[in-house]
Amino acid sequence: MLKTPEDTLSQKRRVQSIEVGFRVIRVLQTAHEPMALRDIAQAADMPPSKAHLYLTSFMREGLVAQNPQTARYALGPYATELGLSAIRQLSVVEAANAEMAELTAHTGCATYLSVLTEFGPAIVSKVDGSRQGAFTVRLGHVLPMTTSATGLVFLAFLPEPQTRQPARASRQHAIEAADAVKPPTRDDLATVRQKGYATTSGLINANFAAISAPIFDYSDAMAAALTLLGPDKYLAGERLQPCIDHVLDAAARISAKIGGRVPARS
Repeated sequence: MLKTPEDTLSQKRRVQSIEVGFRVIRVLQTAHEPMALRDIAQAADMPPSKAHLYLTSFMREGLVAQNPQTARYALGPYATELGLSAIRQLSVVEAANAEMAELTAHTGCATYLSVLTEFGPAIVSKVDGSRQGAFTVRLGHVLPMTTSATGLVFLAFLPEPQTRQPARASRQHAIEAADAVKPPTRDDLATVRQKGYATTSGLINANFAAISAPIFDYSDAMAAALTLLGPDKYLAGERLQPCIDHVLDAAARISAKIGGRVPARS
């Protein structure tokens, strides 16, 4: 079959060494027990010396581990983290769909779900509301850690080592954009944890306010953040607390769907 220009371009953009290296990972993925180097090389169809180079590199990143007594190889701890993270993110998006739609129907505000990346919280699912006017929530958009309700929830409910890099990236972006950013204090984050949610108004988008709450998975770790975004004049006064309650209730139901704990309401 003749190759199209698109096929040729796609092949040029591929990183062949990564594809070859992942032949080793796939061998370990399908193995029922730790394997010797010669068996890995044979199954991956490459010389043992080449397989050893890939295994050494993957060991440095935690994708592969070697038993010092038997010298056999198996998937490492980071491979487990990747798998659990993928399962968690896929399941939380599916579990949140109906709750997000109901939350938007109740309030008329936009609702979105975010997961933490190395650059900050990224929006992975959304439901547009009738009150947001021409403002659009974009899938894939990365929110700042220190000036968004979503980011504050991640800072408050995740261990500091997990948020260090996203927070650093967020601060660097703020410096480059010449934004005045005042990082939240320990007391600020303690207050978010105590209340179970974070709110902001006008910090990112003028005339808009946000309410965000954490979603927890089966391991009691924060898996995602559920955020309600609407006009600051609407998310205020006597309407604010009912909207907060709607967000907290929806986040709790999503947590329950993925086997997570439901935080006690203070």
